[in-house]
Amino acid sequence: MEYFTIDELTRSDTATRLGIDNTPPPEAVAALTVLVDNLLDPIRRLWGKPLTVTSGYRCPALNRAVGGALNSHHLRGMAADLTTGDRTANRRMFQLLLESGMPFTQLIDESGFSWIHLSYDPADLRCQVLKL
Repeated sequence: MEYFTIDELTRSDTATRLGIDNTPPPEAVAALTVLVDNLLDPIRRLWGKPLTVTSGYRCPALNRAVGGALNSHHLRGMAADLTTGDRTANRRMFQLLLESGMPFTQLIDESGFSWIHLSYDPADLRCQVLKL
């Protein structure tokens, strides 16, 4: 883990505001480490600039509070939502990821590149690309 920390992948303003304990179990911490080592850090190296994690691990209560999917990879520590801080740059980063050939489970353009959802499940590297 070179560029990201478990703390930033579990921090949530919504959890803080609602008093939700978003402490990940050990298996989620292990999955977050795999996510960072295999996808997030390599993306950060390719991008060459800092990226902001807007959502990482979510406990079930937090996932419900934010309206997350019932089977979200966030629940298992296998997903992160990232932004460069700019929709145009997010679009470029999305394209860079596609061109990189890097394996992933899902790459999702969320709300017209407001942020990018990335997931990494080592047992399911289907490279699914979606726009929501």
